[in-house]
This record gives sequence, structure tokens and C-alpha cells, in this order.
Amino acid sequence: MGRIAKLIGILLLSCHSITVSYGDDLVNILQLALENDPTLRQAEANYRANRENVTQSRSSLLPSFGLGGSTSRLTSGPTDSVYFDIRNPITGQTTRTRVANDHSFSPGLNNHGYGLNLSQSIVNLSNWYSFQSAKASDKAAAVNLAAEEQNLIMRVAGAYFDVLRAIDALETNVQEEEAALRTLEQTQQREEVGLVAITDVYDSQASYDLARNTTILQRDLLQSRYEALEAITGQPHPDVEVLREDFPIVEVDGSLNDWEQQADSNNLFIAAAEYNLDAARQNLRARKSDHLPTLDLTGSFGHVVTAPIVSQGVEIGGGASDRSSIALAFNIPLYQGGVLSSRRRAAEYTVLAAQESLTLTRRQLTQNIRNAYRGVNTDVLVIAQRQQSITSAQSALDATELGAEVGTRNIVEVLLARDNLFRALRLYADARYNYVIDTLALKQVAGILTPQDVIDLNEWLQEAN
Repeated sequence: MGRIAKLIGILLLSCHSITVSYGDDLVNILQLALENDPTLRQAEANYRANRENVTQSRSSLLPSFGLGGSTSRLTSGPTDSVYFDIRNPITGQTTRTRVANDHSFSPGLNNHGYGLNLSQSIVNLSNWYSFQSAKASDKAAAVNLAAEEQNLIMRVAGAYFDVLRAIDALETNVQEEEAALRTLEQTQQREEVGLVAITDVYDSQASYDLARNTTILQRDLLQSRYEALEAITGQPHPDVEVLREDFPIVEVDGSLNDWEQQADSNNLFIAAAEYNLDAARQNLRARKSDHLPTLDLTGSFGHVVTAPIVSQGVEIGGGASDRSSIALAFNIPLYQGGVLSSRRRAAEYTVLAAQESLTLTRRQLTQNIRNAYRGVNTDVLVIAQRQQSITSAQSALDATELGAEVGTRNIVEVLLARDNLFRALRLYADARYNYVIDTLALKQVAGILTPQDVIDLNEWLQEAN
């Protein structure tokens, strides 16, 4: 259970120490998600329901008691009253006399009693291995719940930074729209004095219309991102803190081999697959034990009270009696229509499936951890290149605008250079958020993602200007 103690509940227990702030930062939203996310709450309920299987399986190894009682009332009599005509020999008169009453509950006989039964399994390997299988399945379920908790961190972080992506994209689009409007106004003024052709005005108008349309779409996208975050926590978050510009972009600490070893030791899906394999093997042992002898201890005690039968004024029988017994029941299942052999074969196939599932999970883990490791380091290089592309695009735009003023460049080249600059700004913002999410994803694959990572990341957030 040491490994389970490390895995299950690690997130929920850690979050108890989180101080909830008054702003809509990442920690605050994660705390709300832990309390309100329907997916996690459903997973917790399913885990607790599944855990009852351990209690149910353990019950077959524990003694069982039963208390019963009964009471009855026995009555008998003719359906109708019986009458005879009796003639008085002196007076000669005939009198109708009832000699037997019809059926009634009043003169019945009462019988009652109670009993106590005890049963205890002494030797039953099938039940024992089934109990071990249930415990292993419970551990697998606990690990899966911990994985769902880690998945919640990723969902919250993904939704949160999707909002920041949309905010940055909208701000960039607004700047692009404003720049396009200024260019349009300048071009119109120059066209009025005959410095440029009307086609330049048309090109500037088209550029502005496109920028305006993109801004409208981006506002709608931002609202969708807010609603996606609200769906996790159940509360709106209209004002979220943004990522600071000086957020450090660094390569992964440690070698790929170190991360592979760490993932093999801590990955939750590997742990769940191992526990599922253990559960399947224990179940196979249980099915192989179905044909083995079983020994049970049974005992009973009964107290019975019967009413006496009255016949011609004489009471016959009746009274109270106690009965007790204790016994050992020995049973060897010889043949049950082939069901025992069928269950054993099914358990063997289940073990084989669990083994293949573990093998597949290990292979996928190797692929995922390598991809995640390379992804973070690639993000670092991409961000550096995006920064350089912004500088280059800004220089190109300045030179093109200067050329347009002296007549060596036209308006189409200016619009294209400006489009390149704003595209570079959007790609740079995307690259930063990709780095944040990929860093968390790497830790999730390695099985070491905890709320502390969220707390550390939250230190790099600040209120929007």
C-alpha cells in the first residue's frame, strides 16, 4: 500500500494547503475545479462504488449470522354449526340444540419459535484468492483516480491558457485593425492629393476589412474559451491573470534517460496496468481453486413452543423445546456441467490480455515520454526563433514603409510586411503557451505532476493591465 499512498489522493491532499486568492488566478481556479468539476466527482463516486467490491469479497471469509422466528395459529372446525333435534320423552316437545360450533379463530392453538444460525468458512481457497483479486483491482482503481486528478490539472491549465491565447490574439488583432485603419486613412489622404492611385486605396480597404472581420471572430472565440473554463469550475472567470513577459523559457532539466526511468517508476497508467495484471492472476488462482475441497463450520440454536392439543378435555403434547447443533461441512465439487473449467479458461485469457495491456502501456509510455521531452526542448528553440522573427518582421516593415514614402515600394508590399509582423506576434504568443502546457504534459507522462507545479507556475501570473 506504500505505492498507493504515494499516488491516490496526492492531489486532493496537497490542495488542502493551497491558499485561495481573491483573483481568478490558476491556483484559485484549480481549487474550484477540484470542488466542482463533474468529471472528477464522477470518477470519485465510481471509485468509491468500486471499492465496495473489496468489502463484499471479504464477506465470504467472515462469519455470517442469521436470526429467524415464526409464529402460527392453528384452528379447525366445521364450516357450519351442527344442530340436533332432541325430543323430551316426558313432555313430548322437540328442542333444537347446537352440539358443534362453526369454524372460529378463538379456540385455536398457538405455536411459535425462534432460531439463530452461524456459518464460517474454514477452508476455501477460491474465496481467498477472489478477495486478493478484489484488493488488487481496488489499487488499480485508486491509481486511475489519481490519474484523473492529474488529468484535471491538465484540463484546467489547458482551458486557462486557451483563454490567455485568445486574449493575446484579440489584442494583436485589435492592434492590426488599428494599424490597417491608419494605413487606410493615410492612403485615402494621399490619393486625394494624387500621390497614389485609387488601387492603393482599394488594397488598404481590403486589408482593413479583413482585419476587422478577424477581430470579430476573435472576440467570439475568446467568449468560447471563457465558457470552456466555466464548464470545469461551474463559475464564470471574466478577469484572469496573464503570464508575465519574463516567464523563464528553459530546456528540460535532466537527460532523456533520467526522465524515462522516472516515468517507468511513477507513471500512473503503468501502475494501473500492473495492478490489473495482479488482479487477473489472483482471479486465475481463484478459478483454479474452484475444484478444491471446501470446509465450513455451521451451527444453529432453536427454541420452539407448541400448544397442546385438547381432546375430550385432555391436553395432549405441547410445551417448549430447545435444539442446538454444530457441524463441519466438507464438500468436493466433482462436476458442474463444465462451468468450472470454462471459468478457468476465461481467467487465463484475462491474464493474457492484462499482460499484453501492460506491454502496450510500457511501449506507449516510452514513445510518449520521448515525444514530450523533445517537445519541450523544441518549444524552447521555437520561442527563440519566434522572437527573432518578430525583430526581423519589424525591421522589414519599417524599411518597407520608408520605401513606400520615397516611392521605391508600393502599398501591397507594406500590407504584406505588416501582415508578417502580426503573424509573427501571434505565433510567438502561441509558442509560449505551448511551452507551458508541454512542460506540464511532460510531468504528467512521468507521473510526477502535482499541485505544487501549479503553485510554482502561478507565481509567474499577474493582473492584466
